[in-house]
Amino acid sequence: MSKVIVEKNGPVTTIWMNRPEKKNALDSELLREMIAALQAPVAADDRVIVIRGKGTVFCAGLDMAERRETIGGGSASGIEIMLRAIELCPLPVVAIVHGDAIAGGNELALHCDLVVAADSARFGMSLAQVGLAPNWFLAKKLMEVLGPVTTREMLLLGDPLPATKLHALGLIARCVPAAGLEAEASKIIERLAANAPLSLKAMKGLTVRQMEFRDAIPHADIDALVQAAMKSQDAQEGMKARLEKRKATFKGS
Repeated sequence: MSKVIVEKNGPVTTIWMNRPEKKNALDSELLREMIAALQAPVAADDRVIVIRGKGTVFCAGLDMAERRETIGGGSASGIEIMLRAIELCPLPVVAIVHGDAIAGGNELALHCDLVVAADSARFGMSLAQVGLAPNWFLAKKLMEVLGPVTTREMLLLGDPLPATKLHALGLIARCVPAAGLEAEASKIIERLAANAPLSLKAMKGLTVRQMEFRDAIPHADIDALVQAAMKSQDAQEGMKARLEKRKATFKGS
């Protein structure tokens, strides 16, 4: 069974993460299929890309079991390629977040141009709780979207933040009761599809280009700190503890 389902309905293409039994955790296969769907040629009548998740959770992030085997590499590069494909997509990309968006799932949602969330959804980066840290590419998106205060809260504490809080702070586009999510999302998608496509492409390009200056900031020393955390015994312990559903014991090594 495919881990990604692509549905085309007129000008709208919906990309479904289809791994509900694993909370749509991003393993290598799912990432490859997501990248292929996002990098597919855009037809003349295409207007909007929508990203969704099957099951009760939007996306729980990188597959923890697989990541333990590929620590320091592997699927980490795959998620960067996928997120970059969202940024560079010439069409507006809308995330419909019906359930929790955690770690890589949080990044996935926040890399989209618009986020429409249920008020029961939560957004979070739990990496500090398992001994990991986001690299430069991932952290800069948090700063761009959330700003320094909310980014610090999300990263340093590691606890998920409710969609209602992010919406109140103006960090996501819409937050509605779960029962009204489909109607609100449809309204946003229809509005986008009705706008001038060349205008949308130009505006998408403008917003991406204006944020790219952060890539030029020197960050080799930060990369080294992130790699040290990823390769540490604490990281192995943290991920093992999360899989075993127990509290991790960190030793700073």
